Amino acid sequence: MRWWINAVRQVLRSLIYLAMRLCYRLHVHGRYHLPKRGGALVVCNHVSFMDALVLGGGSPRPLRFVMDQPIFDSPWLKWWFQLVGAIPIESERRSPGALRRTLDEVSQALRRGEVVMVFPEGRLTPDGDIHTFRRGLETILARDNVPVIPAGLAGLWGSWTSHYNGKALKKWPSRFRAPVSLHFGPPINVQEVDGVTLRGYLETRVRALKVAADKDIDAR
Repeated sequence: MRWWINAVRQVLRSLIYLAMRLCYRLHVHGRYHLPKRGGALVVCNHVSFMDALVLGGGSPRPLRFVMDQPIFDSPWLKWWFQLVGAIPIESERRSPGALRRTLDEVSQALRRGEVVMVFPEGRLTPDGDIHTFRRGLETILARDNVPVIPAGLAGLWGSWTSHYNGKALKKWPSRFRAPVSLHFGPPINVQEVDGVTLRGYLETRVRALKVAADKDIDAR
């Protein structure tokens, strides 16, 4: 059964990539940094509600996204999130034990050799900048020592699915075929990170990749 699900997700990844290329002038750099097999954790800045689709299409392998439970439970989209293997996360205050259940599912995915994707900021950026990464990455990586692939995304700030000039999805689309750039960086072995906190180190790497993505857009 697992091979069938993986095959479907690989086909969906290809279709999503084509859709993103139609919607945006998308450039993806560094796809070769994602390992061809085995578990890995991808971390990226969070700009808009389209980020997951851009990353999912731009990755050479299907991604298991960690996403907020209320979004996962959307009556119109829950079937899609389940199909692509999204992993819901809920606050402990709303659902005691929810965080442990999410961590268990993430760990199971990594041990099966899948790639899990998280947005460490935990929310859409309110101003286009990258904000402090929240706790949680250390817990995931303490359970499973997998490579971390940093990614930087640029070009979606200003879209109707971002918080630019008002709440996301509360305004009319004003751009089509906007330039979007996604940069994957070299894998990080967390055991080799010394002298700084893991979150701070990863945040620095993601910031550098976002700068590279911004420059790529400016050069077009």
